[in-house]
Amino acid sequence: MMKLQTKLALFNLLSKLVFSALFLGFLPLIIERINTRQTDNELINKREEVIELITEVGIEPFITSDTEEGFGSYNILKEEFISLERRYLAEDWNFIEVTQRLIDDEEIDYRVLNYSLRINGQTYLLEIGKSLSSMTYAARNIRRVILVFLAIFIATTLISDLLYTARILRPLRIITGRLKLTSSPSLVSTEPVVTSTTDFIQLDRTLREMMRKIEDLFRKEKEITVNISHELMTPVSVLRSKLENMLLQENLDPAIETGIEESLRTLHRLKTLVNSLLMIARIESRQYLREETVDLRSLLNEVVEELAPIAEDAGVAIALECDHSFTSSNSNRSLLFSMFYNVVNNAVKNTPDSGRIKISGKESEGRFEVSVCDTGRGMSQEQLDKLFSRFSTRLDPAGDSTGIGLAITKSIADFHDIAVRVLSEPEKGTQFFFFFPINSL
Repeated sequence: MMKLQTKLALFNLLSKLVFSALFLGFLPLIIERINTRQTDNELINKREEVIELITEVGIEPFITSDTEEGFGSYNILKEEFISLERRYLAEDWNFIEVTQRLIDDEEIDYRVLNYSLRINGQTYLLEIGKSLSSMTYAARNIRRVILVFLAIFIATTLISDLLYTARILRPLRIITGRLKLTSSPSLVSTEPVVTSTTDFIQLDRTLREMMRKIEDLFRKEKEITVNISHELMTPVSVLRSKLENMLLQENLDPAIETGIEESLRTLHRLKTLVNSLLMIARIESRQYLREETVDLRSLLNEVVEELAPIAEDAGVAIALECDHSFTSSNSNRSLLFSMFYNVVNNAVKNTPDSGRIKISGKESEGRFEVSVCDTGRGMSQEQLDKLFSRFSTRLDPAGDSTGIGLAITKSIADFHDIAVRVLSEPEKGTQFFFFFPINSL
C-alpha cells in the first residue's frame, strides 16, 4: 500500500527512466551524428580560413612556381593536418571522406575534407583532416556530459515532483484526516479547504455536508438514548422497590417468591443496560474528564484481582506479565478500568475450564501496548466484523450479558485515542491489542 503522492512520484520517475533508457539506446548514434557534423563544420571553417589567407597573401608563400612540392602541416600529436599541393584533377573536388595517412611510419585514420582550387590557371588540392581518435575522445566527453546532465535532470525532476505533488495533494490530506473523525463529527472543522483544484473543492463540500448530517444523526441518537434511559430508570426503580417489598411479606408462596426473584434479576439486567447506554452517550459526548495520570500496571493488576475469584470459579487461570511501570497522561482512570475489565471479563466467560488468559504490557516504539490473549472458543470472521456493534456480540444468549460491553470498550478507547486490534479464530482463542497514543507515556 502506497500513498497517492508516492504513486504519482514513482510514475513520473518510471516514465522518465523509460524515456532515459530509450534515449541511452539511441545515444551512441546521436553522439556519432553530432560529433561527425561538428567535425565537418570545423573542417569547412578551416577551409574558409585557408582560402581567405590565400586570397590575402597569394599561393606563392605556400607553393612556388618552380617546385612540385606541396605544403603540409601536422600538429605535434598528429590529430590534425593541412596540406596544399599542385594536382591535376579532371573535375572539381569538394567532399569529405575517411581515409588513412602514413605519418612517420604510422598509419592513422583521418576524416579528410578534399577541396580543389583554381589559381592562375593551375589546379591545387587542399586537404584538411582530423584524426578519428580525437573524434572518439570528443565523443566520450560528450557522452559523459550528457549522462551527468541526465542524472541531474532525473534527480531534480523527482524532487520537484515530490514537492509539487505534496503541495497539490495537501488539501486531500486534510480531507482524509477529517474522515478519520467520523466517529466524532463535532470535532471536524467546518472551514472550507483552501485549494484551487475543483475536484478537491467538490470533495470537501460533500464531506462537510456529510459530516453535518452524521453529526445531526449522532445528536438525535444520543438524545433518544439519554431520554429513553432516563425515562426507564424511574419505572425500573419503582418496580424494583415494589418487588422487594413483596418479598418482605410473611407466608409468601414459594413459587411466587421465585417469580419475584427472577423479576428482580431481570430488572437488574435492565438497569445495567440503561446505565451502559447512558455511559456510552456520555463518553461520545465527551462529558468525562481526562485529567488523570494513570499507572497502567497498577490498573491492570486491579482488574486481575477483581476478576480472580470469578476466573477461579470458572477454572480459568489469569496471568499478568508487566515488569515495568508505565503511566498514561490525560486519561480517565475509571473509564480505562472499565475498558480492560470488560475485555478480561468477556475472556473469562468465553474460556472453558482449564483455559488460560494472559495479560501483558510492554513499551513498543515510544508507546504502551497491552494485549489480552485467551484460549477460549474464539470467533468467526462474521462475529469479528460486528464485534464492537451494540447488542450483536453476545456469544452466550443464555447468559446475563447485555451485549454492549465491547461497544463501551471501543467508545472508551476512541475517547482516549487508543487503537484497538482483535485477532481470533474459532476454537483457537482471541487476542485483543490496545495501542496507546505515541508520547502518551
